[in-house]
Amino acid sequence: MAVTSLSREMLAIEGGSPVRHTLLPYGHQSIDERDIEAVVEALRSDWLTTGPKVGEFEERFAAWVGARHAVSFSSGTAALHGTAFAAGLKAGDEAITSPLTFVATANCVLYQGATPVFADVSRDTLNLDPERLAACTTPRTRVILPVDYAGHPADLPSILELAEKRGLTVVEDACHALGAEQDGRKIGSRGHMTVFSFHPVKHVTTGEGGMVTTNDSRIAEKLRRFRNHGISSEARQRQAASQWHYEMTLLGFNYRLTDIACALGLAQLERLDANLARRREIAARYTTAFRETEGVIPPVMRSGVNPAWHLYPIRLNLAKLSADRQQVFHALRAENIGVNVHYIPVHMQPYYREQFGYRGGEYPVAEDAYERLISLPMFHGMSDRDVEDVIHAVSKVAAHFAR
Repeated sequence: MAVTSLSREMLAIEGGSPVRHTLLPYGHQSIDERDIEAVVEALRSDWLTTGPKVGEFEERFAAWVGARHAVSFSSGTAALHGTAFAAGLKAGDEAITSPLTFVATANCVLYQGATPVFADVSRDTLNLDPERLAACTTPRTRVILPVDYAGHPADLPSILELAEKRGLTVVEDACHALGAEQDGRKIGSRGHMTVFSFHPVKHVTTGEGGMVTTNDSRIAEKLRRFRNHGISSEARQRQAASQWHYEMTLLGFNYRLTDIACALGLAQLERLDANLARRREIAARYTTAFRETEGVIPPVMRSGVNPAWHLYPIRLNLAKLSADRQQVFHALRAENIGVNVHYIPVHMQPYYREQFGYRGGEYPVAEDAYERLISLPMFHGMSDRDVEDVIHAVSKVAAHFAR
């Protein structure tokens, strides 16, 4: 719909009729009868926690991604913690990550007693800038934690090259990027460790859950022990061997994913290709519309990359609008478009300010992006009408605030 035809529409926040009568959330799970049947079957089985479905889900996930190993965890955060442990992070070490991410990416470094260090992001993708990353490395650096923001892969080839030169471990936070491709390869098939999330708004959900993929057998074994109290065998293995003896070989946690959750994950995995195709279709429709919308900048897609589109984050060109991000945000919410913001930069959170002395201004690209970012609804269960409602509302609000 052309912006000019919307210029006379009164905004809902000022008393006009909203584009929608009910709220369209920014993300939402998609559950069908196949998922319910799979979970019911698991509930009727002999195993509710770590049973056969866990191994089956891990094997099928690894095969889909193209990795040798996949190790499941109770959440994406638990999976990140597992990778920080497996990478050997400890007090006195540093790990470099992006400030534009959910706090769990940096927090997992703190869990190991190490120090998270931030490097600013590239202006186009909002992923770690390899040049700024290189400038941040010190003799204490042990790990690089790139984030595939919104589902667009970070510049992994450059990051891996840097890591190899300096003997660093790369843990890719791909919690947004299941199914994304870079140079013809799926994310999770290369690098030292890659982390995925199965939160309800993701491409595949297990309720809560996470996964780490790796091609290193030793890392995979360390991850399995870490998620199971540091014990070298699991209950199902001991039952099958008719033995009771077990050994705790390291200090781990109870981060196991249940058979119930993995049954749901297996059913969801069957539809992952279709889910990805739908998200990419929605993203293409948005991008076409917003290229013509004054004051709105659609996200960038680099050459050789096929994003997974967990989020669709637009940036506002505030020079062309008479409103700031907060005003636009509230105007869209009044139209019943459930927009969100991803993310408040980690170093601006009160805990990080207090612990590390951040005052703002340290990472200008990430901070500037934050002031202008709005995440539009993006999930594979959206109807064509939902998509058109979002486009209508954004165009309506942009036209109203156009200078």
